[in-house]
Amino acid sequence: MSSSIDHALMAMSLEEEDEPFNMPDLPEYCSCENNFLSIIGRVLNPDRRKVDNLILDMPRKWQLYDRVRGIALSKEKFQFIFKFEQDLEAILEKGVHTYNEWSLAIERWVEHPPPDYLQHIMVWVQMRNIPVNRYNVPAITWLGELVGHVKEVVLDTTNSQRHAGFCQSKDEV
Repeated sequence: MSSSIDHALMAMSLEEEDEPFNMPDLPEYCSCENNFLSIIGRVLNPDRRKVDNLILDMPRKWQLYDRVRGIALSKEKFQFIFKFEQDLEAILEKGVHTYNEWSLAIERWVEHPPPDYLQHIMVWVQMRNIPVNRYNVPAITWLGELVGHVKEVVLDTTNSQRHAGFCQSKDEV
């Protein structure tokens, strides 16, 4: 009898099985008002980065101890709900965030997320030592495309420049 119990226990799994379901679209099930001042994020290495630790560490890192609360949504997704709009905007304006030396995909909560939600991160890339004969928007755009999709090239050849060309690249994660 004990061997049959052993076999039954070994056959059990603590792994989550994601099975789709249809939830009724009723007003009492909607949490949009609660989510309005929140960001949703995804860790890029869920096997090595624990969301529960991130929930504790990020408010400290952002210095928003009592003005934000975190929720672990899954093994790789999380949510932070802010008390104030300006705190949420300040976090988004900082650009790419990291946790334990890994980038996080973070976006503002939206009621109907697009298919590529949390699949990209925006990064600024500074390019140096571009040959003077290639110092133009098409050449910098081409170089930026080596990294990812180029959204914007900041280059004004009509005014003095203290810094080399920049481009904003949106790369898949």
